[in-house]
Amino acid sequence: MVGSKGNAEGPDRQPPAGGPGGALVLIGGHEDKEGEREILRDVVARAGGRPIVVATVASDVAGELWVEYERVFRALGAAEVAHLDIAERGDAGEARWLSMLEGAGCVFFTGGDQLKITSKLGGSRIADAICAVYRRGGTIAGTSAGASVMSETMLVGGAGEESAKVRGAVRMAPGLGLVRDLLVDQHFAQRGRLGRLLGAVAHNPRLLGIGIDEDTAAAIEPDRRLRALGTGAVYVVDGRNLSHTNIGEEEGDRVLSLFDVRLHVLSAGDSFDLERGRPASGQPR
Repeated sequence: MVGSKGNAEGPDRQPPAGGPGGALVLIGGHEDKEGEREILRDVVARAGGRPIVVATVASDVAGELWVEYERVFRALGAAEVAHLDIAERGDAGEARWLSMLEGAGCVFFTGGDQLKITSKLGGSRIADAICAVYRRGGTIAGTSAGASVMSETMLVGGAGEESAKVRGAVRMAPGLGLVRDLLVDQHFAQRGRLGRLLGAVAHNPRLLGIGIDEDTAAAIEPDRRLRALGTGAVYVVDGRNLSHTNIGEEEGDRVLSLFDVRLHVLSAGDSFDLERGRPASGQPR
C-alpha cells in the first residue's frame, strides 16, 4: 500500500477546466500485452517510477485482470503496482484506498462496464483522490470502458455496425469528468461504431467525438494536444460547425443526417490540438 502525508482539507471535487498537470491515456481495448507492448510501456514511463494503481472496478473478473496487469506492468519495469478493488460503493471511502492513491504516479482503469465505475466511484472521496492524482501531474489511463469513463459525458450503449437512426439506441450517462469537452468510444473500427459516435455527436455537437481502435491510444497531454499511438487509428468527429441535422424529427426510424461534420483520422505519431480544434503536425516517420 502506498502512503504519504495527507491533505487536511481534501482534494477539490473537480479537476481544473484547463491546464491540469497530468495526462490522460485513453486506450481502445485489447492493447498488446505480449509483444512490444508499446501502449502499456508508455503508461509505465509516464508513472515516472511512482506506483501504478490498477483499478478493476468495472470488471466481473477483477482478480484475473489484476494478475494480468500486475505481471505486465512489473515486466515493463514498474517498481510498485497496487490493486484498487472496490466491489461496493460503500467501500469507496475506506482509508486504505485513499492512502493507496496519495503517492500514485498512475491510475489505470481496466475494461468492463463503465457504469460500474461511475455507480461505485462517482461523487465519492475516491473520485476526488483520482482527480487529485491527475491535477498534481499523474497519469490517468484506461482501456475500453476505462477509457469511456474519463469524459464528463460518456457513451454507455448503442448499436454498432449500422447507420445511426434519428431515435437510435445511443445511450449516454455522466462520466468521471476528467475531460469535459470530449466523448469517447472504443473498439472503434473493430465493432463498426462510427454510426453511433455520429449519433452521440448529433445529440451533443459541442463535444468532439473520439473513436479509438483496439491496440491504439489517444494520449491527452497537459498542453491539450491529443497524440495517437499504437497499431490502429484515432478518429476525431467534429460537429461544432454542424449546419443541419434531423435529430429532432419525429420519425424515429429514419436514418440520421448530418451536414458539415468534420472527420480527422490520426495514425501513430499524429497529434490533434484540442484547443484549436485542428490537427497538429505528426512526428517524422
